[in-house]
Amino acid sequence: MNKLLLVVAASGLTLAGCSQKEPPSKPPAPPESAKPAAQAPPPEAKPTATSGALDLTVKDIDGKDVNLTDYNGRVVLIVNVASKCGYTPQYAGLESLYTSRKGKGLAVLGFPSNDFGKQEPGSEADIKAFCTDKYSVSFPMFAKVTVKGESACELYKRLAAATTGASEPEPLGEPKWNFTKYLIGRDGKVRAKFDSAVAPDDAKLVAAIDAALAAR
Repeated sequence: MNKLLLVVAASGLTLAGCSQKEPPSKPPAPPESAKPAAQAPPPEAKPTATSGALDLTVKDIDGKDVNLTDYNGRVVLIVNVASKCGYTPQYAGLESLYTSRKGKGLAVLGFPSNDFGKQEPGSEADIKAFCTDKYSVSFPMFAKVTVKGESACELYKRLAAATTGASEPEPLGEPKWNFTKYLIGRDGKVRAKFDSAVAPDDAKLVAAIDAALAAR
């Protein structure tokens, strides 16, 4: 028997059930570099502070909802107004601007605010009566709002954060006093800010409005 085993081993033959070959090994795992990279989720789009200044619904002076996108395609002058301010007579100039250019596409929007010197203490009904009786205001008026600080309404937060097309744009900032004016073009972008002392008939304000009206 021992001789038989020696002969088999010498001849390279195997007996049934006695194979000397190693079982086939598993194929090697591919290197890490060959594995498809996991796809990262796309970054979330972050809204910009300056986008869609008029993409809002607000209350008018009668308490009705107004979607400001109704003014898309028009030139809009937004003014924070007050009834007991040294600049209150600007109501007359704003009304003149509105009536002379509304046919060309200008809208003047008045937003009463009591933020400066508490110079708009009355109710919306009081404000409406004052504007109508004293200055024959016909341009749209809205409910009282806060226009500065952390409590500012969303519209004025957007206006304050807006930038113009300057080479190194900076936010226009919030109003410093009553009758600050923000000019928005037909494309819905804020074009300029004019401080309280700039009267409605000031040449630079009128020129900016006319340029915005001419732009298409």
